[in-house]
Amino acid sequence: MSGAAVRPDAPWLHVGPAARVLALLNGDGEEARVVGGAVRNALLELPIGDVDIATTALPEEVIRRARAAGIKAVPTGIEHGTVTLVLDGHGFEVTTLREDVETFGRKAKVAFGRDWVRDAQRRDFTINALSMSASGLVHDHVGGLEDIAARRVRFIGDPDQRIAEDYLRILRFFRIHAAYGVGAPDRDGLLACICGRAGLATLSAERMRMEILKLMVADGALESVVAMADGGLLLAVLGGVTYPGTFAAMMAAEAALGLDADPVRRLGALAVAVTEDAKRLSQRLRLSNVETKRLDSMGHRWWRLAGMDEATARRRLYRLGEPRFHDRMMLAWARAGRHADPAPWRDLIALPQRWRAPAFPLKAADFIARGFVAGPALGHVLTLAEDAWLAADFPVEESRLQTIADQTAARFARDHLL
Repeated sequence: MSGAAVRPDAPWLHVGPAARVLALLNGDGEEARVVGGAVRNALLELPIGDVDIATTALPEEVIRRARAAGIKAVPTGIEHGTVTLVLDGHGFEVTTLREDVETFGRKAKVAFGRDWVRDAQRRDFTINALSMSASGLVHDHVGGLEDIAARRVRFIGDPDQRIAEDYLRILRFFRIHAAYGVGAPDRDGLLACICGRAGLATLSAERMRMEILKLMVADGALESVVAMADGGLLLAVLGGVTYPGTFAAMMAAEAALGLDADPVRRLGALAVAVTEDAKRLSQRLRLSNVETKRLDSMGHRWWRLAGMDEATARRRLYRLGEPRFHDRMMLAWARAGRHADPAPWRDLIALPQRWRAPAFPLKAADFIARGFVAGPALGHVLTLAEDAWLAADFPVEESRLQTIADQTAARFARDHLL
């Protein structure tokens, strides 16, 4: 296969920074094309993210041309032929055509070349191996256009070999299928992923985290998650029991509330039942502290939230704060199942929109005036007073506050024989 008579609607090819980079790199015996996701998304009429460019020019020539045109050139991966050109605030990864000499994951030895076919054949999936010239002509050397039309994610060549080159391609297979595929995953690719799952243990936690969090928010995430669970792949990645049904319910709850997909919240639905699960996921995926704390909070006694009355819900909201209250409520709803009556859950989750807790009005000075001095006892009596204030449903009247302070001070003195 070679150039195909396909010219997607891509105005950015003709005007703007991408067009300028292509014009810079084409000519004088060299050719440059847009490759990868930008071509795929243009054909699927989906939003374009990063625009990556492949070229026959060697990295030194790319840098020379960029500097001559006053464009910043950063050698971000020059050992693999990649230079990032920065133009009008946009970064463009420009990579010299390559062919593998030895393949062993990310440390593959490559040789620079000028053969567009061989460069395409070394990529992972057919729909990612299309290239597009500056005129908009799409070049297909591996059957990607047919797979684009069928919305099928298929490995280039032998799936087992492609996976052995880099086991991260297992996760990418499911993530890209979730984002761009329809129906069941390609059978040959699925079987190769299952056969190669032991290789997932060789991947760094950081690389797995990136792919898993992207998978969580893909439109077709549920189908991919189920396929991974059935094939034993989720266990290999996450190291514990997973709950695809709860994951499906979380997706449905987000849709019912009009919420954007949230990767951490969905990961919690998929793999967190108790706080120990959050700790395991943090280690397996090298999650950030913020991500870990969110999952830990979601797993903490979420089962106590079902069927709360308004007063109890207000106390939970006060204790947790709005973000953690919302996360935990969403997990509790998802755990209730997709067929749970949504009305009470909607009502509870909307509590922060109709009620905002006041700040605890009693201060240390209120108890110093009652004979307490700075120290542990003062902190303890303040905590007891706050508990009593919550139990009384957040009163703000001065007379009621003074009564709470008096009763708490007396109780503390009695219990501690002061």
